[in-house]
Amino acid sequence: MKISIGADHAGYEMKQDLIEFIRKLGHEVHDVGTFEPGKPDDYPDYAVLVAQDLRSGAAERGVLVCGSGVGASVAANKIRGIRAGLCHDTYSAHQGVEHDDMNVLCLGSRIVGEALAIELMRAFLPAQFTHEARHERRLAKVMQLETEN
Repeated sequence: MKISIGADHAGYEMKQDLIEFIRKLGHEVHDVGTFEPGKPDDYPDYAVLVAQDLRSGAAERGVLVCGSGVGASVAANKIRGIRAGLCHDTYSAHQGVEHDDMNVLCLGSRIVGEALAIELMRAFLPAQFTHEARHERRLAKVMQLETEN
């Protein structure tokens, strides 16, 4: 699977660890930055880059890391076609994909440690949308919100 990953300065170190782990699992990684953690930057810029990878088909899933994960999640969810979830537990990391077709996992580097971040990736990456009728119906309503609002 192709994974696009981005982080601001606060998420840089965790991003580096996750890239190594994702590659060990056999996935292809596109790192969209930051590449200079000492320079001021803004999480919405990385949300846009990850979203562009997903919308273009260059990646199948995305990962965003910032200090709390909240800003990255808010920014990513403003972009049509992106369903980003802030997850700090493994249940949400796989259930968000299975029930809600979540395509971007957002993490807070100041909230979760490296070991939990690895477990969240283990839950997120293999998860698949179930296509159950109730989930399809709800996803259609979510997608309708993008066109109406």
